[in-house]
Amino acid sequence: MQRETVRDNTIFVLFLVLMAVFLSPILIVLMNSFKGKFFISDAPFKLPDSTTYVGLENYISGLEKTGFLNAFGMSLLITVLSVLVIVWFTSMTAWYITRVKTGFTKSLYFAFVFSMIVPFQMVMFTMTKVANVLHLDNPLGIVIIYLGFGAGLSVFLYSGFVKSIPVEIEEAVMMDGGNPRQMFFRVVFPILKPIAITVAILNVMWIWNDYLLPYLVIGTEYKTIPIAIQYLRGGYGSIDMGAMMAMLTLAIVPVVIFYLFCQRYIIEGVVAGAVKG
Repeated sequence: MQRETVRDNTIFVLFLVLMAVFLSPILIVLMNSFKGKFFISDAPFKLPDSTTYVGLENYISGLEKTGFLNAFGMSLLITVLSVLVIVWFTSMTAWYITRVKTGFTKSLYFAFVFSMIVPFQMVMFTMTKVANVLHLDNPLGIVIIYLGFGAGLSVFLYSGFVKSIPVEIEEAVMMDGGNPRQMFFRVVFPILKPIAITVAILNVMWIWNDYLLPYLVIGTEYKTIPIAIQYLRGGYGSIDMGAMMAMLTLAIVPVVIFYLFCQRYIIEGVVAGAVKG
């Protein structure tokens, strides 16, 4: 009994240490966003005091230098559209390839699974060229590209969840005269709500914070938040650290709010989607 208590306490302390390690970068960014830029490099781990505290000066400076509100709108547009498209199309695809057992659907499923292990760096240059040829190098075109990159994991999670849904429910809808479209949107999709929210959260965190794909596809003409913040780097390697810390803090806030609002569905959705997959 005593040995188990010691083990539990050790695990508890270990998790506390890990939590501190994972949260420390966020706390350091938040803390330094209220310090003068000349004091951040000298004492990055020191709390602001009467000498280093500058209030909201870094936030005001960052908003003016980066055009943050325009970048926020662009990131919001791309993220919302991309996640809606991913949730919408991959749910229907997963339901179809799970319920219809043919050689084609099996091949399609393994193609989606295989796409999860292809590194982005392997295809980024050819993808950029294809996007340019197909005129996808704009805020709406990149939504289609995000659909392609997000489809693998989303279909995998949805497919695992669909297998846990009794087929008898869908057969009952067919016997009542329902067609496949009515069956999916009135019966299946509401049941998919936990995994749909999980897919949405995972893709929101990825797309909102993504720097490389928007930079390669749409460049600096339509700046998202990561690209706008990157432009706080001045010539000869100089960086306005105060404004950068402030803008990074603002960039984190929407994702944290969305995650806290939906986090209770994550464990349920991931477990249901992964175990059955």
